[in-house]
Amino acid sequence: MMTRRRVLFVSLVLLTVLSLVWLMITVLPAGPSASWFHWVIVVAFACVLPWTVIGFWNASIGLLIDLLSRNPLRVVNAGAAQTPEDLPLTESTALLLCIRNEVPDRLVRNLQAMISSLGKSPYHNKFHVYVLSDTTDVAVAAMEQRMFGVLADQWAGKISVTYRRRDNNRAYKAGNIEDFCDRWGHLHTFALVLDADSLMDASAIERLVRVMTANPQIGILQGLVVGLPSRSAFTRLFQFGMRLGMRSYTLGSAWWQGDCGPYWGHNAVLRIKPFSEGCRLPVLADRHGKSSYILSHDQVEAVLMRRAGYEVRVFPLEDQSYEENPPTLVEFIQRDLRWCAGNMQYVHLLSMTGLKFTSRVQLLLAILMFAGAPAWIVLLSMVSWTLGTDSSLLEQIDLTHAGVLLLAVMTMMLLPQLASAIGVLVRPSSRKAFGGAIRFVTGLLLQILFALMVTPILWVSQSVFLFGLLAGKRITWASQNREAHRIDWLDAIRSFGFHTLVGVVMAWPVFDMGAGAILIASLFMGGLWLAIPLAVLTSRPKLGEWLVRHRLLCLPEETRPPRLLEEIARSMAVISTLPGPNHVAPESR
Repeated sequence: MMTRRRVLFVSLVLLTVLSLVWLMITVLPAGPSASWFHWVIVVAFACVLPWTVIGFWNASIGLLIDLLSRNPLRVVNAGAAQTPEDLPLTESTALLLCIRNEVPDRLVRNLQAMISSLGKSPYHNKFHVYVLSDTTDVAVAAMEQRMFGVLADQWAGKISVTYRRRDNNRAYKAGNIEDFCDRWGHLHTFALVLDADSLMDASAIERLVRVMTANPQIGILQGLVVGLPSRSAFTRLFQFGMRLGMRSYTLGSAWWQGDCGPYWGHNAVLRIKPFSEGCRLPVLADRHGKSSYILSHDQVEAVLMRRAGYEVRVFPLEDQSYEENPPTLVEFIQRDLRWCAGNMQYVHLLSMTGLKFTSRVQLLLAILMFAGAPAWIVLLSMVSWTLGTDSSLLEQIDLTHAGVLLLAVMTMMLLPQLASAIGVLVRPSSRKAFGGAIRFVTGLLLQILFALMVTPILWVSQSVFLFGLLAGKRITWASQNREAHRIDWLDAIRSFGFHTLVGVVMAWPVFDMGAGAILIASLFMGGLWLAIPLAVLTSRPKLGEWLVRHRLLCLPEETRPPRLLEEIARSMAVISTLPGPNHVAPESR
């Protein structure tokens, strides 16, 4: 069955790509009027299509499954659907909180809530928390030892908490987890991997562990991750779209990926023995012969787990499994470029021996996720300058086909959000959870506008960054600024002045072509023109407070707060009572 699904999916993608390329060829002048510029446009267009078309079909299939199936989980992960909800937990699970130079009070806040939730479970003695620190800042490390030591004392006798700090940060997070496997892996059957911004309810944790227990063939089980409620305007705009896109996209991709599912590096359960034995990452060498560790470790570990003979599955339903998203456009771009650097390393791994064909496709898709950015810049620039410098071409273009092509591309770019939006609108309970139909539709329109503006900013940032990598630029995995803060105008100009210049230069010929041409160009380049004010305004606390006050871009967790999020508020009182900096926790408790 899975083979048939994959053949059907590939056929749909190829047919759609070929149809759109043919449509582009029919739009452009043919015969003597054609020039090499036209063929550059066609080639660039063909390069940007794969990732866009795959996203379109993932979302379309996911929407159909969500609307037409009584049990979507059974369609994409039968083992999870058949796991009894009351299956006893008999195996030990380690919770791995991987951190590096993070503000400890936020970490303790989230971890306190998770431990408190697990503490109410009859299986609390089956869990052991490990705080795995790669912190290099001595002052932050001292705070970690103090605060996590108090947490360990508080829960002693019920849930064990172990704090360990590495002096050698070899291989970053992947090396951090590898060190855990070597030292303590034999004590546990499963490991739940958490990032510094992760938060999960005990019910979600236990559900993943139950599925792993009932299905010994699964090596990695990835939970669906959604954003935590935020007062940052940028975060609210971003994760509203993320929330809409994740469910349908993940359902659709799980339908054809099956046992070669995704692993996002956090909020997922690993089977420790095969992970430790078969998922150790290779060390790459850069152009100068120096060792280079893999930054985006997660997808590589997933394909290695499949090579070891175990399945990688996803639990594609919202289940109180959260993460925090960047508070401003600046931090968002920085995170995106770290992912870009990591994914580009996959070029060296495509020829690894023993990988499943689908696993190689996943590595290739991860590369295309960013490699298409320069093609978008070339495509938009060539279209703009070709039409702007030869006005007679407008008379030769098939405007009907051009309109169909534009509508098709815009639909494919926006469908992941629109698909889930349809699912919300057809269900009264879902509409109410998002604040009501009017607020939901208003938020959807705001998010679509936001996505249209941010996307070209990402294209320029990724393109510049990729050229830097080709020139030998090296990047390390630094900690993230997760606190909401304002971006002033000068910082915004420094960060996005180049983007604005690129946008103006790309669209310069269009400005003389009338309001209609400018409007169409703004769909793809307007975000570049407004990058500076966008960065400033979406960082303003007053805008975020206004959105919260009017319940715009709100998530279901805001209209109906789950107990876990209420626990976070209570845990803040615990943090304020922690003792002074002289308290140092022993390495193991």
